Amino acid sequence: MSIFIMILLLSLLILIHEAGHFIAARAFGIKVDKFGFGLPVGPTLYKTKIGDVEVLIHALLLGGYVSFPDDEKDCDLPADSPERFVNKPIWQRAIVVSAGVISNVICAIALVMLVAIVSGKLPSGNYEIYADQISAPKEASIWQSGLQSGDRILSANGCEINNVYSFVTIVKNSAKNNGYITEETVSKNYEMLKNLNPGFPMDEIIPKGLGIKLPDNFAEDVITMDKYAAKGAKYFKLNGSKIDENLNDLEKQIEKNHLAYISDGKHTLYDIAKAISNEYHPVVITVQRGDEIIKLKPIYPDSKGIIGVGLTAKQTLIETKTPVSVVKESCIYLWDNTYTMMYSLGQLFTGNIPLRDMHGVVAITKIGGDMIDKSGKSAGILLAALISMNLAILNILPIPALDGGHLMFLIYEKIAGKPLDEKVIEIISTIFFSLLIILMIVVVFNDITLLVRK
Repeated sequence: MSIFIMILLLSLLILIHEAGHFIAARAFGIKVDKFGFGLPVGPTLYKTKIGDVEVLIHALLLGGYVSFPDDEKDCDLPADSPERFVNKPIWQRAIVVSAGVISNVICAIALVMLVAIVSGKLPSGNYEIYADQISAPKEASIWQSGLQSGDRILSANGCEINNVYSFVTIVKNSAKNNGYITEETVSKNYEMLKNLNPGFPMDEIIPKGLGIKLPDNFAEDVITMDKYAAKGAKYFKLNGSKIDENLNDLEKQIEKNHLAYISDGKHTLYDIAKAISNEYHPVVITVQRGDEIIKLKPIYPDSKGIIGVGLTAKQTLIETKTPVSVVKESCIYLWDNTYTMMYSLGQLFTGNIPLRDMHGVVAITKIGGDMIDKSGKSAGILLAALISMNLAILNILPIPALDGGHLMFLIYEKIAGKPLDEKVIEIISTIFFSLLIILMIVVVFNDITLLVRK
């Protein structure tokens, strides 16, 4: 039932988008031949005539369209008919093309406001994260850090913690010997080693059996993340470069004795600097205990990135009891989430998020259904609102075959004083429409793969 409700919500968003085009076209006296639900690829499941408009439902339910007489080669309307889309002023055509996007934006605002009015609150998107039971070995550094069960975790290594993901990611990637080193930390450790062991050039192999003094406190890489990675809007990547595998034995030898290293005749002083730079990565946590803000002593995760503490999360909600707060908080909610979506979209186009992690309607339907099961219909409606904004953003992109592409052609017509040649437009649109279909197939494959893995 939850999945069925999510399908209805997604279908509603597509219908609202196409209805925007339809209503705007009719308002300017433009004839509409077809109103299609789904893409005209494969079989048509159902069609009927409502007035002079043919309504069709296609098997590929991943979009929709409104067809004008100009799209049909055998159209009966005279070439100079005022009912033709092409004969309308550019500003009217631009409104018709943009009307679907505008409809989706209005729909998104309306859905969020509906939840705000009915429930009297909206999710802030932030969570209060609390330390639960500590179950680490007695020798673990967490016992010396000062962390107590019930402490609210405010930050870790300078990163504000308002969700479980950000904290777990920092801790996991701060694992002992995580395999990544930065040039800055290696250089600091090399200088300390050089001061303790003068006379060794950077690239000289240390003779076998010679003892090398190690610093008492060497420099350590501190793992943190920016606000976009903390929200999951982009991939988190460790800074620095991967340490050479041939230094694994060296790391193990140094780990056994932190006072001195007896050379095996294979490594340089700079190799030792690399090895000690990879060993420990502290996690410095700031917590709230009652009314007191406390910065704890460093915690050092083990080689698996575990510190030995459970976490509990409590979502913070924003009250929307007055008409002013309903409007204000709904707009803030949409703005924050839309900004994050646009940032993630930019990460996708720049290649920072791989195409294999791009998902579509199949995954959204499953995830939305799960959200409705777990958190109620309000969660599904809010997700639908964000999807509506996502549809608006994607459709306004200047890509032929999308609304933004049509706007791009209209802008060209305005600047050049004449429209682009119809054959050129047809070729460009066909190419990009084909690419769009291929992208949809890839996205559906990603969705199915994701669901199978789960």
